[in-house]
Amino acid sequence: MANQVPASAPLDAGDWRSDLRHALPEWWPVLLGLALLFGPTFYSLFTGAWVSEEQGHGPIIFFLAVWLIWRKWPEVIAASTPPQASWFGWPLLVFGLAIHLLGRSQAILMFEVGSILAVTAAILLIKRGSRALRVLWFPFFFMLFMVPLPSELVAAVTMPMKMAVSWATEHILFGLGYPISRSGVVLQIGQYQLLVADACAGLQTLLTLEALGLFYLNLMRHPSAFRNIGLAILIVPISFAANVIRVITLTLITYYFGDAAGQGFLHGFAGMVLFVTALVLILAVDSGLQWWIKRREGGGPRGPGPSHKLKEAV
Repeated sequence: MANQVPASAPLDAGDWRSDLRHALPEWWPVLLGLALLFGPTFYSLFTGAWVSEEQGHGPIIFFLAVWLIWRKWPEVIAASTPPQASWFGWPLLVFGLAIHLLGRSQAILMFEVGSILAVTAAILLIKRGSRALRVLWFPFFFMLFMVPLPSELVAAVTMPMKMAVSWATEHILFGLGYPISRSGVVLQIGQYQLLVADACAGLQTLLTLEALGLFYLNLMRHPSAFRNIGLAILIVPISFAANVIRVITLTLITYYFGDAAGQGFLHGFAGMVLFVTALVLILAVDSGLQWWIKRREGGGPRGPGPSHKLKEAV
């Protein structure tokens, strides 16, 4: 009698490659159609918005989402076999094509990028059903972070954030004895003036760090809901702290090495400092939450409490 593999068992690597080879004839026309439809949009992104500092996180989000989809594709196949097409995919497809046409014709980048999510989700619903989309809910949610927000909203939220980062930078450096003053979002240190730009302390930076934090949570898959929710919330102050450290770094580079250094290669280096600092803080906070949860659950190095000893004695 042939051995049967349980449905919940992970797919074997050979079976996965075999399934992929069999799926290629079915999916190549879909992939070709998506490439023709969204090729001009991606060309505009890679030569325009994604080159800027404000939207530079876009390609990172996109390629990480594609990797997540590729990584979870065996689960999609397992969860949606046999395929059960969802009728909701058709109106979603019409909606996605409509906002793509509107965004492309009127140069509304938010609609163009948003239509990528709508159209691909609709195709997945049509071909594999709602169970497949449930498996891939996080990659689609993650791609929301690459959708450009309206400039008016970004400007309205960014200004208070820049003011707060400028205030924190001034007080920290002044407390350390540096000759620094502030007027709005303009810092004066020594003979140099620095304008805290949107890319240094704006909403997009916050969203980028929030996205990377959620990506980290998705990879770690902590069983504790408190740990997941707590870390997701604490990413906001972590982002603020990382932004302050970045602006302090740029300010000190300018003070010691001149304006050319602050605006040149070392400016990009400060951007690396931002993400490295955020990653270190996320790992530190996550470790702290893990320690606190274990202590609350009594998983520390201490032995059983008095109640345990009493029960054993009885």
